Amino acid sequence: MAAIRLGEILIRQGVLTESQVNQILMTQRSSQRPFGLLAEQMFGLSPNAVERAWAEQYAAITEHIDVRIERKEADALAAVDRRQAWQFCVFPLRFENGELMLATLKKQLPRALRFASRCVNHPCYLVITERRMLGEALAEHYPMGGLGPDSLPEETTDAPALVGYDPDDMLAA
Repeated sequence: MAAIRLGEILIRQGVLTESQVNQILMTQRSSQRPFGLLAEQMFGLSPNAVERAWAEQYAAITEHIDVRIERKEADALAAVDRRQAWQFCVFPLRFENGELMLATLKKQLPRALRFASRCVNHPCYLVITERRMLGEALAEHYPMGGLGPDSLPEETTDAPALVGYDPDDMLAA
């Protein structure tokens, strides 16, 4: 699979022009700084715009799975509690080569990455699953009163993970 470049995604989204991307690439060659950071500094892109483009890039290259039929390990499931799993739309499956495989939704990638990097005490990598599949797995392995597959956000919105929660509130806790 050919690499999908962040600059190409930002052009396609109408956030940057080809000329701006070329300017960033020239600066990047000499500074060795991340493309997204340079886009923010040079052209005032919001961190959210860079994050959305990164999520699209990551989703295009990572594995897409059916979380319901994947092998699950008890020690992986214990790495995340019930509230965290629902709130951050993550489902820990197993450890592979010392890394925890976490399934999430494409739209939840940035939030899931923030959660994994700040709150999970293991190196993690993210894979993508579908809303219904994740909801069913969460309901089976992390039952929580009143929550079911339809409690997860629609993939077509930028809504918080669960209605009534600000999913990033718990990151600082």
